[in-house]
Order: sequence, then structure tokens, then C-alpha cells
Amino acid sequence: MAEGLRFLPAGSDAFLVELDDLCRTLTLLDGLLAARPAGVIDLVPAARTLMVRFDPFVTDQAHLVALISGIDLSVRSTRQGQTFEIPVAYDGEDLVDVAEIFGWKVEELIRRHADAMYTVAFTGFAPGFAYLTCDDPAFDVPRRKKPRLRIPAGSVALGGKFGGVYPADSPGGWQLLGRTPLKMWDGSRPRAALLAPGDRVRFREIAKGAVVPVAISLEKQSDTAGPTAGLVVTRADRPALYQDLGRPGRADQGVTGSGALDRRSLKSANLCVGNPCHAAAIEITFGGFGLKADRPVTLAVTGAPVQLVIHAADGCIVPAPFGRPFALDAGDDLTLGLPPEGMRSYLALRGGFAVESLLGSASSDTLARIGPAPIAMGDLLVPANQPAAAVDPFRSVQVSLPKAGGTVTLDVVLGPRTDWFTDKGIETLLFQEWQVTAESSRVGMRLAGAEPVERRNATELPSEGTTLGSIQVPHSGQPVLFLADHPLTGGYPVIGVVARHHLDLAGQIPIGANIRFNAVVAFDPLIRETNG
Repeated sequence: MAEGLRFLPAGSDAFLVELDDLCRTLTLLDGLLAARPAGVIDLVPAARTLMVRFDPFVTDQAHLVALISGIDLSVRSTRQGQTFEIPVAYDGEDLVDVAEIFGWKVEELIRRHADAMYTVAFTGFAPGFAYLTCDDPAFDVPRRKKPRLRIPAGSVALGGKFGGVYPADSPGGWQLLGRTPLKMWDGSRPRAALLAPGDRVRFREIAKGAVVPVAISLEKQSDTAGPTAGLVVTRADRPALYQDLGRPGRADQGVTGSGALDRRSLKSANLCVGNPCHAAAIEITFGGFGLKADRPVTLAVTGAPVQLVIHAADGCIVPAPFGRPFALDAGDDLTLGLPPEGMRSYLALRGGFAVESLLGSASSDTLARIGPAPIAMGDLLVPANQPAAAVDPFRSVQVSLPKAGGTVTLDVVLGPRTDWFTDKGIETLLFQEWQVTAESSRVGMRLAGAEPVERRNATELPSEGTTLGSIQVPHSGQPVLFLADHPLTGGYPVIGVVARHHLDLAGQIPIGANIRFNAVVAFDPLIRETNG
């Protein structure tokens, strides 16, 4: 029987297993991968934890906790892989600060970083991001108190006891030492991620701007020209995105689920036009979108309510119904106005859109930079002409959505890291209004409150898995609510997770709206320990 395990709640359909060290964590991971329990969607390993995401319609927490508690962890896993040399120009923004933290000169920091041997323990955060352990125990540096909004691709960084290389531009809180020209993630390679668990890495110093000979990666080339016919995008105030139900079960490649932020509205739009509920539609943020049909088509728009106007080819101007199917003839123009409430509308086409799928999904993941490119004015939307069922002529049920300046209540499951916060900090989270700031995106909503959430524990939290709806609290005490394109792992404590039934609502909260959090219990309370 596994001993010394701690089980912590992480929302309605996930929990963390906390272990003594990385070795036991990887041993548990390998045991579950060898005999994967029914209903387990994703396993996300980290420094001392394993996040288990499951389908509550197939299994439950109690069954999985009992199963995991019975796994023998006495025989440790061993992993071996390839050895890589990564060239680095040591010109990072935090190079001097990190040297001061260690009490070293910059030259000594560079020398020791380049002399050390690193091993890939696990992947996460984003596709191609590998967490590297180091054979030099001195490398243990705190993360930044306030994460950066953008860290450039190729940045070589330190966070806690781990090293890593950012595979794409993304927010992050690690300390930056330099940059490498190597691609850490390339979808055209047989193995998209350069590094995999068990691989070993050495860093080699190069001059800034040096030309480094690397293996040429053949980018995917199309044998034909781009589409020449389709619906023409005539207006796109902001880039629109193809979205479906996402990529669940891809955590082993460092890929989060992504997908539509309001899944109920996506499904509703598809059902209106007779598509499968999982078909890709277009997610439009704050309206301001238009298209011109080159053929007769049937469409539907749901989600954030917008005024729909058809400028017909014969010169007539007529309204189109929201939440119901409607037809366009060749030459007709459709425009979407601005929503008075909510944030995201969903445009579905009967028969679907002809859009490329990657890892089983056509969703655009804005953090990982995978999936179709954003849709801009002048683009062509090509019908897929897939078989479709009968259209649903009845209006979809429209729910009231949040407005800027208004207040919305979200149910949250407290945990997994409530013990990192004082009683006052938890009260602040639950009894104070939090405003959604302009620094918000599909990755997450940055919230601002009059009082910061007070932490009990000011030490560094080893990186661990996160899930959709996680409320992460950095050192500033101002929370970040993770949305669909969130990082797979994070290094700040999660005080709670939005309950499953309010995730769609969270995806419709606009900038300037206020949030109140209401604590609820999902299934049985889950804070358990196994002790020998």
C-alpha cells in the first residue's frame, strides 16, 4: 500500500496527490500509466504532486483515491533518454539579480549554469516546456513576485529548483538568464517537443546574435494554393478563433484542453444548424464581425447576444434571429454588432467549416500557439459540407450574462492549497468583490481587489498541475482565474477552483465586471492522508 500520500481537492473533477519527492511522483505516474483507471482523462506530474483529472460520469474521487492508495511505490521508476546541447546567449533580464541572490558574480553564474547537467523530469506548463532538474544543488532561486505578461520564446530560465526553456511567447514568473535559437516545440517534427522525460541537457554559452547550425526542420508545405472560394470575412474588429470542445487527454505532450470558453453556447449553435455538438465553430469576442456568402448557407449565432443584420444582394436590409438558424443567399452580407452583455458569441455553419485538426481538435490555443491561425478580415471561411441533421427551428434558451460594471457570483471548490493562506486571506477571497482587469485573455482573467489575499506561507511552491477554473494567487495577492488556454502547470498556490457548472459562465465575464466567489463542496470533502 502507498504510504505518506496526501489527497487534495482541485475542483469538481480533479484532485492532487501530494508525495514526498519527485521520484515517488514519477513512480506513481508510471504505475497509473501502466494500468490506467477507467474515467481518468489526464495525469499531470509535477515536482511533488500528480494531478488526476477524471470524468465524473465514469468514475469518482473515492474510487480513484482507494485505487491509488493501493499502488506499491517501493520500486522506483528509472528513465533514460537522449543527451542534448542547447546554445544560450546569456543576456537575460534577470541575470544580474539572480547572481546577487546567489552571492556570485555574473561570470560565475554563467559558468556554473553551463557546467551543470540537467535532466528532464516531466513536461508541462505549455507544449515543449520541460522541467529540468540540476546536478548542482545551488540552483534554487525564487520566482518573480509578479509574473511577466510576456516572456519571449527561447528564454532560458530558472524557477525554484528547476530550469527550463520557454517554447513560445507566454506569461511566466521564472527568472530569465538568456535565450536560445533552438525550437523547443515544432509541430512539423516527428516528435514535436525537442525534450522528453529522461533526456539530459547541457547549456553552452554563445555570443548574442551568433548563428548556430541546427538541424533544419522542414515546415509543412501545402501541395496546393490556399482556398479560392468561401465565405469572405468582411469585418473582424478583433481576431476571431476556431474553437471546438478542445484537446482533453493530451497532458503527456504538455498540451492543455483549450476549446470554447462557453461550451454550452458552442453546442447550442451547432445543434441549431444540425451539426454534431463537437463541431468547430467561430468564437467571436465582443462582436464586431462580418462575412459575405458566396453560396447559399445556413448559420446560427449563440452566446453573447449581438444584433444580426443581413444586407441582402438585392439591397434589402433585414434582421436575422439570434439563437436560431437562418439562411444567407449568395452575395448576402452578415454583420454582428456589439453584445450588451457577455463577451463571446459563437457562429456555426451547417455542414461545418473546413479547418485543419491538430491533436484531434481544430481549437486555437492562444498560449501554446497551436491550432488554426486567428481569423482576420479578408480571410476565407470554407464550408466542409459534412452531413448534417435537421436544423432546430426553435430559439435556444438564452441565459442572462454578466455585464461590465455588474457583479456575478461564481461557485468555487476551495483547495488544493487553502492551507497556504490565512483565515483572513480566505475571507478576503470569498467576501470581497474582484474586478476583471484589462490584463485578461483566454489564458486567464487577472483580478483586482481592494485587499490582497493574505498568504500564510511565503515560501516557493514547487510547480504543480492546474486545471480549468483554477484561482492562482501570486505573491501580489491579486488572483488570476485560469481559463481554457491556461498553462498545464504553475508555481503559485491555487486557493480554489471554479465549480464545473459555472465554467461556461466564467468564460462570458467581460472586462470591468465584478466577481464574487461562493464556496461550495463538490462530492465528498477530500483532504486525506495515508500514513504507515
